[in-house]
Amino acid sequence: MHDVLDPDSERGRVYRSLVARRRAHPHELAAETGLDPDTVLAVLRDLADEGAAVAFDPTRSPDDRDHTWEALPPERVVEAVLQRDAVRRAAARRAGADLERLYRFARRDPGSYGALEVVEERAEVLAASNRLQLAARHQVRVIDVPPYSGNSAHYLDQEALQRRRMAAGVAYRVIYQGCAHEDPVAGPNMARMIAAGEQARSLDEPPLKLAIGDDDLAIVTLPADDREGVVSLLVRPSGLLTALTAVFETLWRLAVPATVAGVDLRIDERDRRILALMASGATDDAIARRLGLGRRTVVRRVSALLAHLGATTRFQAGVQAARRGWL
Repeated sequence: MHDVLDPDSERGRVYRSLVARRRAHPHELAAETGLDPDTVLAVLRDLADEGAAVAFDPTRSPDDRDHTWEALPPERVVEAVLQRDAVRRAAARRAGADLERLYRFARRDPGSYGALEVVEERAEVLAASNRLQLAARHQVRVIDVPPYSGNSAHYLDQEALQRRRMAAGVAYRVIYQGCAHEDPVAGPNMARMIAAGEQARSLDEPPLKLAIGDDDLAIVTLPADDREGVVSLLVRPSGLLTALTAVFETLWRLAVPATVAGVDLRIDERDRRILALMASGATDDAIARRLGLGRRTVVRRVSALLAHLGATTRFQAGVQAARRGWL
């Protein structure tokens, strides 16, 4: 919706021209903006769908080319844009505040914070990870980011443990970095775990490697400050563990469902245009009018695209499509 306020965009030009008039016919707006009448009419319909314009039909003509159009107050349009931005900014601020607390806690002397234990030996870290999963009664939450550690045997052992725990009723929710698909070891592991019932989402750049077992134990893996390699922090019930849980849940809401099917899918120009309109917030009716398609066709294609992209919302579909270079 932001482009309604951009005077260089088609929608911005039409809306600005409409704001300057009490009411106008599409052909008047076409003459003033230099756009063709069909484009102007499509923009007006989109503006109406988004609550930025309204049509008047004094002659009760079935053809909206005969209607007059009026802009709704710009203050209302700006407020709608700001509200959408505010929701996203608030989520980012919450994640930032939680990560700031994590940053400060992680750099304290471990002796001064009883809930925190520093573990540097790889065997100890793997043992702690196994304990975390075996002790979990309800769920295990994971953020998995590069560099991916371990070889194929390590991943197979982890898969076997995870399958046993999921069979026992423990839910696994995992956030992967988007590039995990491309890793020769982590990628196939992710695919198998999703097929086995893991709930998985992806995010472009998750800020840390993390595992949380219920609300009892977390393991944070960070780059070592004074040498190569990593350091793992075992975090027991505390304010820090609460902060880590909040970080995970915030990132989970921002992430999009990960899929392994259709990763190399290609789409035609019609679907590309449908996706672009979906990402801009257009409704099925608006897409059908804009592209000259039947509503049922649009509904079917939108449903298929959401399924292919593993998305549950139009915004998520837009994010996934952009990652794949479709938009």
